Amino acid sequence: MSFANTDTNYNKSGRRRFLQKLTGGLISIMPIGGFLSSMVFQGRGEGVHNSRAGKRYSTKRQNTNEHIMNEPGYLKLHRAGKLKQRGEILWRMMEVCDLCPRECNTERLDGNEGDCHSSSQLEISSFNLHFGEEEPLVGDGGSGTIFFTNCSLRCIYCINHEVSILGHGRERSIDELAQMMLRLQANGAKNINVVTPTHYSPHIVLALDKAAADGLTIPLVYNTSGYEKAEIIKLLEGIVDIYLPDFKYFDSATAAKYSNGARKYPEMAKSALIEMHRQVGVAMPKSDGLINKGLMIRHLVLPNNVSNTNQVLKWIAHNLPRDTYINLMAQYRPEYKASNFPKLSRSLKISEYKEAVRQAEAAGLTNVNVQGG
Repeated sequence: MSFANTDTNYNKSGRRRFLQKLTGGLISIMPIGGFLSSMVFQGRGEGVHNSRAGKRYSTKRQNTNEHIMNEPGYLKLHRAGKLKQRGEILWRMMEVCDLCPRECNTERLDGNEGDCHSSSQLEISSFNLHFGEEEPLVGDGGSGTIFFTNCSLRCIYCINHEVSILGHGRERSIDELAQMMLRLQANGAKNINVVTPTHYSPHIVLALDKAAADGLTIPLVYNTSGYEKAEIIKLLEGIVDIYLPDFKYFDSATAAKYSNGARKYPEMAKSALIEMHRQVGVAMPKSDGLINKGLMIRHLVLPNNVSNTNQVLKWIAHNLPRDTYINLMAQYRPEYKASNFPKLSRSLKISEYKEAVRQAEAAGLTNVNVQGG
């Protein structure tokens, strides 16, 4: 698949002007660039919610405008013909690719592989109903996960390294991706959960447009490492219903060491999180306990304070609403090449996770999913 290039100047400033023209100013001028069982957070009227994933200590705030939240945002864009247009804009960006913060400028449409090890040929590892995600995404039908092959971050401890780094998967077409979405919905999925989507965001949006035409009506979950450009997230406004990003590190040297030189990870993640929240707001459960819209942040607590969890949590508390949904994850174990790095060569200790929970409480965060309860 290819689209005509309507702009002869594809340097970065030229492309920015080009995208502003196509999106009506959507893009602004900006640089392109089990553990605990009894802890209860004391906060602004929070209650306790028991889930399979653990205890979630949260405010009792619930979505009182469910009728507004029932229809995914992408359907409105599809009906207006704008969803396909967004996909085409993203597709053109692969000509000299800068979809992710690495900005490798690879000509992916010519068959070359970028730093993500992907060309423009879509590759997918698997699609299935997944019951291991956060319970507000799962319900009784499961989350409709689609695992995309390769990744732009490439962490040395990745639990899915066979797919994200070693490249296990099959070549698929955009039409096939659309049919996967529809099949997952037919099988009872509560949402479409695109896992490691950044480098294939053009394909996802174009497939979503096709699936919407054929009856897709469930929310879209953008399940990402957090290594995102706010400029690209802006192009996804009105398309993504639920953002599910990681916030892995607070320190750039740490990010570079453990995630293949991604020194800009902290700054890119911060700006992306702020933009995600601007678009979808706080994730609020409906009366059935499911979340159909909002920002849900994951933070994996790493041993030896490698993730600098306290600073991550403080930043969230100071820059986002304190009832922002946070899944404080305890399941770290050494995977892939982690055993070669002394600080990451062991599993997380119970005491380390307890300290992370204490730090979340001290930061005043009131909507934290605590595992192991």
